[in-house]
Amino acid sequence: MLKIFIIATVWLTAAVIASIIAKHLKLSMALIEICIGILFCYCFDELLSVKIFSVTDDWLRFLASTGAILLTFLAGSELEPVHMKKKWKEVIFIGLIGFFAPFIGCSIVAKFILHWNTQASLLCGIALSTTSMAVVYAVMLETGFNKTDFGKGVLGACFVNDLGTVIALGLIFAPFNYKTIIFICISAVVLLTLPFITSWLTEKYAHRTAAIRTKWVILILFGLGSLAQWAGSEAVLPAYIAGMVLAKSASRDPHWVRRLRTLTIGFLTPFYFIRAGSLVSLPLIVSLPLVFFALLAAKVLSKIFGLYPLIKFFKRNRNERWYYTLLMSTGLTFGTISALYGLTNNIVTRQQYSFLVAVVIASAVIPAIIAGRFFLPKHLLESKTIPDDELMIANTSKGSLS
Repeated sequence: MLKIFIIATVWLTAAVIASIIAKHLKLSMALIEICIGILFCYCFDELLSVKIFSVTDDWLRFLASTGAILLTFLAGSELEPVHMKKKWKEVIFIGLIGFFAPFIGCSIVAKFILHWNTQASLLCGIALSTTSMAVVYAVMLETGFNKTDFGKGVLGACFVNDLGTVIALGLIFAPFNYKTIIFICISAVVLLTLPFITSWLTEKYAHRTAAIRTKWVILILFGLGSLAQWAGSEAVLPAYIAGMVLAKSASRDPHWVRRLRTLTIGFLTPFYFIRAGSLVSLPLIVSLPLVFFALLAAKVLSKIFGLYPLIKFFKRNRNERWYYTLLMSTGLTFGTISALYGLTNNIVTRQQYSFLVAVVIASAVIPAIIAGRFFLPKHLLESKTIPDDELMIANTSKGSLS
């Protein structure tokens, strides 16, 4: 138990340092936490030979996974069905191109330039086709775009993009069997009844029993997540759909959303983002930099050349187009999940896995930093009134748990 408290102290120290750096550099908290994870892991593991970043520990994986699930749920809760209907063309077309362009581009680079085998090349295309919902939503929160039509469109396109990744991984590598059918059927029933049961519980018990709605939602997310993993899928996907299903309920009670956001961002997501950074091996990247840069260029350039011309049809402002494109070029959650699936099932080697994870992490950081530094569409925030309490959360982000 002592070891767990010491490790948690070091990780949360890293989170506090990331908060301070992000404030001064005016960058996303999530991105700095990833970078801090890379540096801390290298310093402790490689230079000091102290295994303080034991990323395979079950309790760390649980906290990190819980953070990803709740953050994805919160991202889904920002997307009310009425907004999705208004932007269905934008969301579907951008999301699909956001998946297919890097899937084809990265698979070709891995197969014909890096000479990976066909299976490994297809897995590479899937892992690098993703858009990071966790990073994009964290950026949306910190900037205030989550309350704008622009931000809701980006989040919707991210969902379609990642849905394409999950489907491709299942069709190409994971067999469709009775477990998949059971997962789909039970999830459909749960999600269809979820708004009604949640409303009933809230009306009857919310003001008498401590945080019953939060307990109920986390219960559903864990239950669907367990079912998804049993069926060979991932826990994050039903969490996003559950958030969309409860979006109308969440919009009626912003105080509950803020409390859940405080728990998620203040405590859980530092473990997720720092752990993601700690998976990157700096010595490996330094030893074979051309492989790393080839894959990173393939992912980002295929996203840009595929998406930017299409986004022109939906966004006239230059900054909006570039900001949208670069955020769609990020990757993290489903990218690392796909890479780990490939390693576990002997589709890719450990070295190939390390390069895929390194590229996924780099794509979570570099495009988002460039977007925030040079293409932030500030005029959208100036034209949108955001409540003071929302701005406080966006600016303080991780420090509001006290």
